[in-house]
Amino acid sequence: MSTWAARRFWKQTTTARTDGGFEVLLDGRRVRTPAKAALILPTQGMAAALAAEWEAQGEKIAPETMPFTRSANAAIDKVAPQRAEVIEMLAAYGDSDLLCYRADAPEELIARQAQQWDPALDWAETELGARLHPRTGVIHAPQDAQALQRLTEPLTAATNFEIAALHDLISLSGSLVLGLACARGWASPETIWDVSQLDESWQAEQWGADEEADAQTALKRAAFLHAAEFYRLSRA
Repeated sequence: MSTWAARRFWKQTTTARTDGGFEVLLDGRRVRTPAKAALILPTQGMAAALAAEWEAQGEKIAPETMPFTRSANAAIDKVAPQRAEVIEMLAAYGDSDLLCYRADAPEELIARQAQQWDPALDWAETELGARLHPRTGVIHAPQDAQALQRLTEPLTAATNFEIAALHDLISLSGSLVLGLACARGWASPETIWDVSQLDESWQAEQWGADEEADAQTALKRAAFLHAAEFYRLSRA
């Protein structure tokens, strides 16, 4: 049985400045979100990225080939109506941040975690005034409330489009610190992703690669890099 798909109905894809930002026009008609809201974008760069996705569509529209459009829709239809709840959810990562839960053995893994994760914690202290402290083991131990508040402030100050990107940067890495560090250019998105995958890389070194797990990791990595680019476009 064939799956129904919307068909391309326009010939020309353009962008235009509008009240509150920029928009994509299909034969002069404004694109709207799935919830029928106006798809108003914060920057010309983001509008151009969405326009390129729409222009690349063939006879049938394939939403899976339009990641920037999906992220923009999420910013408007999902983040905006529940902004406070999304910020609260992302801020909670700080109290159980990936970077703070360290192995107790072997020594090589302990050293590798310190080498790759401590610089990110140092960055958060220097740039955000928030010092998180590592713990050994996986049992939760609360972080300093003032440090968590300072890590929450960049989320509160972010736009809905930035929050949509930060959602994936933080949730995919498992780290509020790494998500914010990626957004603020501490290191390349590729490097930060690798830092977030330290434990998985260690396990693969010890026990060998798992094709299914590697495939899932590749999808998550692509989503993380996309989120980093979406964040950049939301400001450029």
